Amino acid sequence: MATRRTLYLANPYGFSAQQREGPLAALVRALEQAGAEVWEPFARTGALDPAAADWAYRVGQADLRDVREADGIFAVVNGCPPDEGVMVELGMAIAWGKPTFLFRDDFRRSADTERYPLNLMLFTGLPAEGWEAYWYTSVEEVASPDKALARWLATPPASGSS
Repeated sequence: MATRRTLYLANPYGFSAQQREGPLAALVRALEQAGAEVWEPFARTGALDPAAADWAYRVGQADLRDVREADGIFAVVNGCPPDEGVMVELGMAIAWGKPTFLFRDDFRRSADTERYPLNLMLFTGLPAEGWEAYWYTSVEEVASPDKALARWLATPPASGSS
């Protein structure tokens, strides 16, 4: 039986009940329908007790472990600047050479250059040419066969990969 690729969904949506039920649920559904096993951090660490003294450390360690063990990362980079936690997760994934996919349905620019719509460092995990195939501006684009995610998900993971 073929194993689906795991995709860490770095996002700030879990902090809001409305965003969890709206954009987060829609994005998870789209990624799963595209063929990914989605590792959504708020769902994966939801059982932790915020009243416990070490809850924040435990959340951070769980997220770090999941980014390291996932096959790739799909990062929601909305905001000006994007969420700090998402940026840390994205930086770790880039440093570990994980396949990286960026999602921004926020039309505002927050850029250093005319070439990229966000801080140029966020694009260091993407190819220099054709980076646009790794850039998503709507949930509907997630399943597009013209985009990099669909091609990546169609390729079975190597045995023992993460």
